[in-house]
Amino acid sequence: MKRPTSLDIAAITGVSQTTVSRALSHSPLVNEETRQKILDVARQLHYKVDANARKLRSKKIHTMAVLISADLDNPQNPINPFFLPLIGSILQYAGEKGFDIITSLQQPTDDWGTDYGFSRRADGIIFLGCKDFESYTNKFEYLNQVGDPWVVWGVNRPDCARLCIGSDNEDGGFKATSHLARLGRRRIAYFGKSSPEHPEFKERFDGYRRALHAAGIEYDPKLHRDCFLERDEGFAEVGRMINEGVEFDAVFASCDLLAMGVLQGLNRHGFRVPHDVSVIGFDDLWVCSSLSPALSTMRQDTEAAARVLVDGLSALIENEPVKDIRMPTQLVVRESCGGLSRMN
Repeated sequence: MKRPTSLDIAAITGVSQTTVSRALSHSPLVNEETRQKILDVARQLHYKVDANARKLRSKKIHTMAVLISADLDNPQNPINPFFLPLIGSILQYAGEKGFDIITSLQQPTDDWGTDYGFSRRADGIIFLGCKDFESYTNKFEYLNQVGDPWVVWGVNRPDCARLCIGSDNEDGGFKATSHLARLGRRRIAYFGKSSPEHPEFKERFDGYRRALHAAGIEYDPKLHRDCFLERDEGFAEVGRMINEGVEFDAVFASCDLLAMGVLQGLNRHGFRVPHDVSVIGFDDLWVCSSLSPALSTMRQDTEAAARVLVDGLSALIENEPVKDIRMPTQLVVRESCGGLSRMN
């Protein structure tokens, strides 16, 4: 039986072959009705992109693309500050490996890299900041189908990702909360997201719950504060918790931005940190050591992360075997939770 081609799809749908190619690559240049019509016909014909033919058309250009998801929670600062040193480390290490880097800040309406390999713009793609991973699944599946090498930071979804690399967020949440419990804190609040739509932060919340259980502390829903991952939210949420009369003696914030807002809110309401309330964040942004009190946090090693991301993508480009990696986080104890300063 003759293998169906994009020309066959074009003949059935009555559109040009160029439109078919754009629709199959999820280009925003094709309207949704036409795209769906083309995809339906492609499925009926059991159409598969000829990955070998694509590879014959392309040659390695020693270029990687780094695509960063715009932070919709914070339109004034659309790049999560955690990614800034990570991007810098990627640029440096990739240069040492002989790769050029092109970067792009991606909006939700963008095609998220589906034409980077096809148009020879890059040999492979590093995705950063996919908060809502489910919404990108179809586009990632297309990259898998055509054989484009790509790697995603943070999430753990081996069912559709070529390669997932990120910190061991669950263990990080466990370490942070366990440290607070060892300090004698019993009313430990969690600030941040915890739904499957935010997988990295759900893992941190899971670690928080596990640490409470290990310490013999009963989980209290009143101490679970669901808020966006920005400083203003931390400031507002701690104020709400105080006004509601909720007793607490510690806060584990799922990112440093939230923790900074918590510190400001506690100071505004007359709480002493760490005497009254201990606070730990997550990320170890450069500003943490400059705050007063200096912020305790879980460090994600951006230099090591950059090396693993670039090496992993390089291996995919060369068709070498790869495996998902969970990188350890490091507890950095500073003034905001009391005790001696140290790194564990």
